[in-house]
Amino acid sequence: MARRHEDDESEDVKYDRRETERSHRHEDGYSRRGAIDGETGRGSHRDSKEDNGAKDGRERRRDHRREHGHRERDSEAGYRDRERDRYSSRDSEYEYERASHKRSERSRTNGDRHDRWRDDDSDGSPRKDREVYKGRDTSINNDKEGRDRKKVDDSKPEQTTLREGNKNTDASTLGKSGGVYMPPFKLARMMKEVQDKTSVEYQRLTWDALRKSINGLVNKVNATNIKNIIPELFAENLIRGRGLFCRSCMKSQMASPGFTDVFAALVAVVNTKFPEVGELLLRRIVLQLKRAYKRNDKPQLLAAVKFIAHLVNQQVAHEIIALELLTVLLENPTDDSVEVAVGFVTECGSIMQDLSPKGLHGIFERFRGILHEGEIDKRVQFLIEGLFAIRKAKFQGYPAVRPDLDLVEQEDQLTHEISLQEDIDPEITLDIFKPDPQFAENEKRYEELKKTILGDESEEEEDSEEGSEDGSDEESEEEDDEQMKIKDETETNLVNLRRTIYLTIMSSVDFEEAGHKLLKIKLEPGQEMELCIMLLECCSQERTYLRYYGLLGQRFCMINKVHQENFEKCFVQQYSMIHRLETNKLRNVAKFFAHLLGTDALPWHVLAYIRLTEEDTTSSSRIFIKILFQELSEHLGIRLLNERLNDPLMQDSFESIFPRDNPKNTRFSINFFTSIGLGGITENLREYLKNMPRLIMQQQQQQASSETDEDSGSLSSSESDESDSESSSESDSGSSDRDRDRRRSKKRRRN
Repeated sequence: MARRHEDDESEDVKYDRRETERSHRHEDGYSRRGAIDGETGRGSHRDSKEDNGAKDGRERRRDHRREHGHRERDSEAGYRDRERDRYSSRDSEYEYERASHKRSERSRTNGDRHDRWRDDDSDGSPRKDREVYKGRDTSINNDKEGRDRKKVDDSKPEQTTLREGNKNTDASTLGKSGGVYMPPFKLARMMKEVQDKTSVEYQRLTWDALRKSINGLVNKVNATNIKNIIPELFAENLIRGRGLFCRSCMKSQMASPGFTDVFAALVAVVNTKFPEVGELLLRRIVLQLKRAYKRNDKPQLLAAVKFIAHLVNQQVAHEIIALELLTVLLENPTDDSVEVAVGFVTECGSIMQDLSPKGLHGIFERFRGILHEGEIDKRVQFLIEGLFAIRKAKFQGYPAVRPDLDLVEQEDQLTHEISLQEDIDPEITLDIFKPDPQFAENEKRYEELKKTILGDESEEEEDSEEGSEDGSDEESEEEDDEQMKIKDETETNLVNLRRTIYLTIMSSVDFEEAGHKLLKIKLEPGQEMELCIMLLECCSQERTYLRYYGLLGQRFCMINKVHQENFEKCFVQQYSMIHRLETNKLRNVAKFFAHLLGTDALPWHVLAYIRLTEEDTTSSSRIFIKILFQELSEHLGIRLLNERLNDPLMQDSFESIFPRDNPKNTRFSINFFTSIGLGGITENLREYLKNMPRLIMQQQQQQASSETDEDSGSLSSSESDESDSESSSESDSGSSDRDRDRRRSKKRRRN
């Protein structure tokens, strides 16, 4: 082992000696060349031959250095291979690692030296003497590292002191939490632990709780729960947190512009009780609008403009600010400014048409002028044309306030007038915590104000709590019962029932199997109608009528009277909506009910719902009646059908089909059945129509006889009353006889 170390050291010493001699030779060459070049710079100019010789010499030296570098790299690679072969046959890995480490250090120093040699200028300009010794390089690097390390060591205590100072200041200003998120239960526990309710620490905790509460309420408000959010919002100290409320509203509206009308309605309600809150929000929005307009920030400008539009709709902001804003946007029209103006008018044009019609007319005239100039983009021109169409439709579809957001009476609303030209103070300090020396007094004042706004809800809650303690057992039982009753509003069970009925009907081989399977389905009370509806629906969906459905419906009607009544209801519903069905569905439905009527599964009094007149029927209903009676005639025969229709017990049900109230309706019915090939069932109706003039004359005679009886009664009474004046009575009786004879002669002539 010692022998091996001596060989390694001797080889290293030889290699270092060779490298030192080579570097000295190169350094002497550089100094000699620098001296020659300096003399030529100070002396006279040489001729062109000497210059060419010097250039050739420099090129030869450069080529020599390149060859020397390649040769040295080749020799170093060979040396590395020899060393690997030398140590590969030995078992000691430690020696191989030590030798490889020395080689890496030598290659690094040689690489630095070769880099310095290759750094010559391309034009062969003189170079300064450079340090190539390894000792000098390492000493310089060590000095630099030492200075850097000293700087770092000197700067460390200063950084630590600064950090410590920041920690101390944060802890003093941010309270116990130190600006870190704290769960609500832990925050409430810390507030309970604080003994002094007027201390700065307690005020900071209440400020954090107020900020979180306002942010949470504003973030979860929407059109459906706004009426529930408003009392919770008034329960918080909005006078102390008015800056927090305004900032939260603006941030939420910027994040979700689709809920702008909801935030505007919330601000409108708060503005009725705290006008300073509404004014502060309006001032901040106007300031945001002006800043966005100056910075050409289109998203922020659109959000601010939309918020102002809905505040104008809620009459929190005066309409003068809307006219000022539109004037500014359309003064020097660009594509973006005109687009923003169109969106603004779309949002608040409905209320502007009522509050300031002349001002809105002027704005639209300006839009028309921009449209005629044609300097803006085609897309924006189409937007303006769409706005004119909305105006022509009187802003239908763009109401000022939705009905579910109309929460404030017009008399209770307070309108603020703010101009775009005036200087605006946003009062940013309201968003920052500041200790209040009169904290307890202000909190008590707001509690009293909250009671006046929300009423004595707290007292009512206390009374209700006392009453609930007495009857807690009864309420708990009722709650358990209510929890057990679950109402399915999505109709999932109904859809599943219909699916089961449909699959059963379609998968059965014949009507008996289908009826057997359908009767096994457990139907809740009131769901029997679904079975009839699905059976009729499946029948109507077929391409042609299948007797399978008629037999199945007949089976259900025969089994249970409930199904018979349900099919009767289905008949009435289908006939009332027969104009909605296609011809194929209409034919299948008519044949289905004809089968039920022909087999007496359905009572015939359902035909009373059909009124066969020209005014009461449509083309669809006439087709339905035609197919219905043709199927009945095929099933029963014309003779049996005529007997059924002439049954004296059922004449009341058939009066609507065979009307006898008017000769026009009678002729229409006769012509209808004759045209469909069933004129045989109208024989009685034809006889009635033939005898109708004689019946009319008989009716008239009866009326005349009744009139004569009344006249004779009146004459006898007059004779008894006027017995004293015989001459006058005789003349009256003679005249009455003559009148009677005249009437009889007239009747004979008419007959």
